[in-house]
This record gives sequence, C-alpha cells and structure tokens, in this order.
Amino acid sequence: MAMLSTSLSGPKSATSYCAPEFSGLRRLCPNSSSSNNSSNSHSQSFLRFCSPRKPLKSVVAMAGTGTFFVGGNWKCNGTKESITKLVSDLNSTKLESDVDVVVAPPFVYIDQVKSSLTDRIEIAAQNSWVSKGGAFTGEISVEQLKDIGCKWVILGHSERRHIIGEDNQFIGKKAAYALSQGLGVIACIGELLEEREAGKTFDVCYQQLKAFADAVPSWDNIVIAYEPVWAIGTGVVATPVQAQEVHVAIRDWLKNNVSAEVASKTRIIYGGSVNGGNCAELAKQEDIDGFLVGGASLKGPEFATIVNSVTFKKVAA
Repeated sequence: MAMLSTSLSGPKSATSYCAPEFSGLRRLCPNSSSSNNSSNSHSQSFLRFCSPRKPLKSVVAMAGTGTFFVGGNWKCNGTKESITKLVSDLNSTKLESDVDVVVAPPFVYIDQVKSSLTDRIEIAAQNSWVSKGGAFTGEISVEQLKDIGCKWVILGHSERRHIIGEDNQFIGKKAAYALSQGLGVIACIGELLEEREAGKTFDVCYQQLKAFADAVPSWDNIVIAYEPVWAIGTGVVATPVQAQEVHVAIRDWLKNNVSAEVASKTRIIYGGSVNGGNCAELAKQEDIDGFLVGGASLKGPEFATIVNSVTFKKVAA
C-alpha cells in the first residue's frame, strides 16, 4: 500500500518518507512545510504523495501484463464535416503496432466512423442501457451497439455519474449486462476535487471498484480508467507520481479483493487532460497501462502522439 509525501516530484531522500495510518489518501505527512498549505490555487492544493516502491527509473516496465491501451472519447463533439476530417487524419497517421486503439464517437456518427475509419482502430460507444432494449426513450442498447460494429463501451464516466446522476450500483449493472453480451467495458472511476482534498481518493475509487466487482461475471474484457474528476477537461493533469500512486492502489485492491491474476492482467489507464506534451512522462509510470483521452483525441496527429507514447514504456534492464 502506498504512503503519503509532501513532494510533487516523488521521493527525494529517505527522510521524505512517512507512514501515517490511512485508508485512501487521507492526510499529508506530519512534517509538511507551512508553505505547502499556503497556496489557494486548485492546481497546487491536491494531496502530494509518493510510493513505497523504490524510486521510478527513467524507463520502466509495465506492472500489468496487458497490451498498452489508448481510447479517444469524443464526447458530444463534432459534425459530419469535422468528423470526416478527423477520420482522414487518423487514417493517415502511423500508429505503433503494440497498442490497442479505440475511439468513441457520438452515437449519431458511429456508423459514419465505422464505415470510413481504418480497421486498426476499434469503435466504442460512450454509454449503453442496463438491459435489453425496449421502451426506454433516449437510450441505446448493447445489442444495437454490437449491430453497428462497436467492440467497447465507456461506462461510469464522471459526466454520467455527476451530471446525469448514475450511481455506483447502476453503473455496475450496466457493465455486467454489456459484458454478458460480449461488449468490452472501459470502466471509469475517479474522485472529485473536494474528495481528494478531504483525503478520500482511495476510498472513493475502492467504492466504485467494488460496485463493478460485485456485478461483473468476469474481468477478462474490462479496462479500468482512472480519471480524477478535477483533471477532466480542466487542463490540470495529475503529475506522473500522483497518477502512479492511485494506479498502484487500484492494482493492489484488485489483488486483495479479486485475484492476483486479475490484478496483473487488467489494464489500468489514466485519463484527465492527457495531451501530446504530457503523455510520455505519464507513460513511463509502471502501473499506467495507457490512456483515455478527451479533447486531444479530436486532433488526429496529437492523438497519434499519445498512442505512440507506448515507445516510452520499455522494459528496464
């Protein structure tokens, strides 16, 4: 389990470590300097922490065994014209072969994208209904998504949780149904800013994970996306150390509550203002198995840069 530190850049010396009792990211080390508490800006108010693992090398191995995974969530963006241009850009990019690549267009453009996008990139949906289709106005069923060629669905995204009002149990049931029908699930989890500042990061993530674990029949076709809500669309990205810390905790939770095999095989990807400029340093982190990308996925060349950041994920000598 991870320990907390006051350093944004990770451990600097043996004296920077501390071992407070906690369940989740609960508090700063007792030796925190007063200067760390004086900032009023959100970008500097998040908990700072480090991992008890030995300091990260500049190039590290993946802790998990799965293929690097990058998804592009286009959200409620695009027109026929702009998506035609985006697909053309994606078709002309060179993508590393050892990456699973997925994009999630708005529902109304899925067929357009599926019919024109290279087969190298799979199609995901941004949501699905909790059961078989029927009299559910405005919803879309897993069966319909499969019928138009979708392989994946994003479930539990913070915008569905905190704007639409979907709760953990409902999301877990949606995931279980999608999996039962052969659709892969990108299962999103993550904390609000106030939850992080209150030291509840791990607690929130664990509760969200448990809702999936209680419902799903298997973890074979699940990718976990850790997306701190305070970093989504804000331009504020978790530091590599911050992201790695939570990914370690997620993998440990899977090991302790599901199985060591699932912990190793399940890919844990990061999302939250990922772009072409920060993806390389994030990709170097041992427990970051890829990315779920928002705004930058609407720019073909930049999305390709993020996909190709797998080249920074090398096995350490």
